[in-house]
Amino acid sequence: MVDQGELRQKAKEVISREDVRRLIGWKRGTYGFEAAPAVIKDPSEADELVFDPTCVQNPASFVTLEEKPPLPRGVEPDLRKVGVFAKGCDSRALIQQMVEQAYERDHIVVIGIPCRGVIDHRKAEKLFGDVTPDLVEISGDKVVIEIGGEKREVAREDVLMAKCLRCRYPNPLISDVLVGGEVEKFADDDFSDVDEFEKKSPAEKWEFWEKEFSKCIRCYSCRNVCPMCYCPECVVTRLKPQWTRRSVDLSENTSYHIERSWHLAGRCIECMECERVCPMDIPIMTLNRKLTRDVKELFSYEPGTDVEASPLLTSYNPQDPEEYIM
Repeated sequence: MVDQGELRQKAKEVISREDVRRLIGWKRGTYGFEAAPAVIKDPSEADELVFDPTCVQNPASFVTLEEKPPLPRGVEPDLRKVGVFAKGCDSRALIQQMVEQAYERDHIVVIGIPCRGVIDHRKAEKLFGDVTPDLVEISGDKVVIEIGGEKREVAREDVLMAKCLRCRYPNPLISDVLVGGEVEKFADDDFSDVDEFEKKSPAEKWEFWEKEFSKCIRCYSCRNVCPMCYCPECVVTRLKPQWTRRSVDLSENTSYHIERSWHLAGRCIECMECERVCPMDIPIMTLNRKLTRDVKELFSYEPGTDVEASPLLTSYNPQDPEEYIM
């Protein structure tokens, strides 16, 4: 378990720096099994910060939400750095944002936090109901949850997010400050979930997606929470030209989700934020995982792992397969 005192002390040291204007992390939530994102600007606020398995949100999503010009007349832009806490998957998002030149490396100060997994609120609510836990911590292969003074141990797979059970990078891949020591990864990712889905016939696959896409209400929560969806204007809501209509029907919903999955090919860092926030429980990562595996197998490319890498679509390897070229 992360030492909260060490975490807050290092947060105070970072936010006290003259070249840092804000720090993005988590604070205790007021409802349910999820902490709340927090942005602090003063060392006195650091005592609110926490890290435990309820810290699900990816802070990298907030780094790109900076003040954009034009600013009000007479207001000078604040060019100081942004501090940000980062789990392993969060750090991959930061790296990929930098690979795509959303900002430079010296724009951020990364406080890395080795992570042993975070709570899937849907799993937890099925077991415990709509309650707010007093304590959540991981002990070996168990998760200890305390509610109303009563502690209960459950298996990791019963309450942790699927991404955590197959996490390849539990330790931050970049950091300027590290809280605690590194942890061992839980398991290797063999993409068995993708293999299992691909066993379905085309008719079965379409039946599956027809059911799922029909539920979509086009709230765009998946897009809005994604750390890799930071375009000033999204093509799916653009009117001139209009690539996708705003109709909430099977045809347009299918178009939206397929467009978005292709937009994330070679970019998705598998944080599962899209699936976590979907109010209709659509298994969005089923699409993203398929493309992630294909990109890895076909092009030996894994997004968010190397700050010096080029984006997938701007890189070239003479050994890349070219079967698609006529």
